[in-house]
Amino acid sequence: MIIKCWGSRGSIPVSGSQYVFYGGDTTCLQITAGSGEIIIIDAGTGIRRLGNVLLEQQKTQYYMLVTHCHWDHIMGIPFFRPLLYSRNRLVIQDRKIGGLTTKQVFTQVMSPPFFPVRLKDLKADICFDAALNNQFHIGSVEIETIPTSHSRGSLGYKFTEDGKTFVFLTDNELGFSHPQGQGFDGYKRFAEHADILLHDAEYTEDEYQHRKGWGHSSIPHALDLARKARVGQLGLIHLNQDRSDSDMESIVQDSNHFLVSKKSTTQCYGVSCDFEITL
Repeated sequence: MIIKCWGSRGSIPVSGSQYVFYGGDTTCLQITAGSGEIIIIDAGTGIRRLGNVLLEQQKTQYYMLVTHCHWDHIMGIPFFRPLLYSRNRLVIQDRKIGGLTTKQVFTQVMSPPFFPVRLKDLKADICFDAALNNQFHIGSVEIETIPTSHSRGSLGYKFTEDGKTFVFLTDNELGFSHPQGQGFDGYKRFAEHADILLHDAEYTEDEYQHRKGWGHSSIPHALDLARKARVGQLGLIHLNQDRSDSDMESIVQDSNHFLVSKKSTTQCYGVSCDFEITL
């Protein structure tokens, strides 16, 4: 599978010269299965760029999984240009998120007074599929889910193909037990020996002291999970809206020094807006 990031910022999109490398778009990932299927994770503002590329490549069929429906993870859906054309088909995971189905969430987002174009007015074939839940396959990729330590209905995902594993745990607070949280050990088991773990790293240790219970992890907590789960690579994601490129360079350097000091073989990096890797 090929993993591509189109947006790694958390909470709100940002712009400015200090955010050039890591980018300002909010969460959106693309997985391309070995069998060819395109899987989109979240519809943050990064989905706009992804949509433009899919049109250029003349790709017409896509699947979408949604971690949760906070603004930064869905605000890009009205600007996903493939939905304007009847030749395209989007299959969206349908499930309850905070009391609403995914279909109800997107219907409300794309309706007045929030947006002038309604979801039902788009020309693409948009299908909501409740079978894309718990444990399932999309093409050659096996997918498992886990509730994250965040708001009700939030999910993390594990993608496995040809013996390689990618785990995505955004908006997951390891230092505080939210009602649906699985605890540190639960996430450790879920991520055990993953080739790649992309994990929420919203706060520094100092910042987290004033934001405990807000639904996001500190960088030390993410490092601790990656080290104890013995993952191959840790990508820091859901980057704080005020975190500059130079800030991230220092954080990544310090993180790798910490891992080396603990005799861990895990490699750490910040996930940029154009991060791409093949497993």
